[in-house]
Amino acid sequence: MFKDLESNIEYLKNLTNNSADFTVRKLFLRGGTPACIFTIEGMVNKEGLTLSIADPLTTVLVPENCNKYEYIRDNVLTSSEIIEAENFQQVMDFSMSGFAIIAIDGYDKMLVVGIQGFSFRGVSEPSSEMVFRGSKEGFTEPLRINMTLIRRRIKNPDLVFKTMTLGDLSRTQVCLCYIKTAVSNKILKELIRRLKSVELDTVLASGYLVSYLGDTNHNTLLSTVGVTERPDTLCGKITEGRIGLLVDGTPSAIIVPHLFIENFQSFDDYSNRPYFASFIRILKYISFLFALYLPGLFVAITNFHPETLPRNLLAHIADSLQDTPFPLMLELLLVSFMYEVMREAGLRLPKALGHAVSIAGALVIGETGVSAGLICATTLIIVAFSAICSYVVPELYGTITVMKFLIILAGGIFGFIGIVLVSLIGIVGASSLKSFGVPFLSPIAPISKGVITDNFIRSDWHRLSKHKIKVQNMTGVESDFEE
Repeated sequence: MFKDLESNIEYLKNLTNNSADFTVRKLFLRGGTPACIFTIEGMVNKEGLTLSIADPLTTVLVPENCNKYEYIRDNVLTSSEIIEAENFQQVMDFSMSGFAIIAIDGYDKMLVVGIQGFSFRGVSEPSSEMVFRGSKEGFTEPLRINMTLIRRRIKNPDLVFKTMTLGDLSRTQVCLCYIKTAVSNKILKELIRRLKSVELDTVLASGYLVSYLGDTNHNTLLSTVGVTERPDTLCGKITEGRIGLLVDGTPSAIIVPHLFIENFQSFDDYSNRPYFASFIRILKYISFLFALYLPGLFVAITNFHPETLPRNLLAHIADSLQDTPFPLMLELLLVSFMYEVMREAGLRLPKALGHAVSIAGALVIGETGVSAGLICATTLIIVAFSAICSYVVPELYGTITVMKFLIILAGGIFGFIGIVLVSLIGIVGASSLKSFGVPFLSPIAPISKGVITDNFIRSDWHRLSKHKIKVQNMTGVESDFEE
């Protein structure tokens, strides 16, 4: 930076292309020294700018025979957050994050003062991870607010926040959250290495980084990276030795390493009594299997293995199918496809129109289609029940939807053999996945001690706190990465 104030002003104006929201407030210190305050319109608190910066600079007398820059930094400014910027890149990064920049004539450094005041959505319960007995707070868009939500829950000096900047164009700030005494240094170093290798000009959401954090195949149906919108969930994970990744502007956090079995766990499991939490968890596993296999098994049994059904049920299904114009496999695919179209339409449209789409789907496509003989009633029931079961495990909805279509095709063409073959391919593929060196199907494959406790069922807190089953499962697996 230049020592001449006018040169600094001119350079910053050119750097921002004279943007309308880049404000330059020239003033004179008491004593006559020129100074300037740079801000981004709408990003700072104007009252704080006046009380903490403008008033002190123009009213406090700065001695002539001292270093004005240091005197103002140490004796004049009343803000609790004051940083020094030594180059123009730091000036731009701080100003676009809501800081005010103070430049003084004759000095080639600038003071950065934290008086952020931009508007943001308040802390509220996340709609995608609602619980009955837990906290009603969810992550919001500003990074610093999310860091505060975590710090409020873990009041320990071993909790570390480390910030980085990603995206050459967006200059998005991300923050790593971990417990220093619990985290694996190997995994931490590997995560930092992968983040530094991100070659994106723009990072606008946490989803931009997910493909860069996988260990092997980026195109797998299963995600080896966890995502949550709940601060309490993230705090629970990082106390087990995981690492959380917050992205500025995104109301969700990334969790690594992430295991497949965690898709069936929720914060409510640890708030309810063990027997009920275990029942709900087993219910999730059963619902996952129904959502995945029920349509495929139905078409396989009907086309290739009708002897497995009771005679009365088989006769009823045959009577309902003989009046429909399409083969059963094609009918299942069409009804499933129509359901996905209606779901997507109801999700993207405004709420009023979304209800209209739901009514149209249920009455016109459902009831009228069955009455007209275009759709079998049994097929409609199978598809509807499978769709409902898929919402029990919302984290796996995308995986279930794609795999369900593949299993319908396999069951309709090859019967049970096709379903078994697709299942084996899926299990082998999932077994080969790793999340930062940790087997994705751990502790099931490879099987380890405590596979039942807090995985398929939820044990009592006395046993969990005594044996620390979850931490042992996480840290007991050797990582592939070298120190």
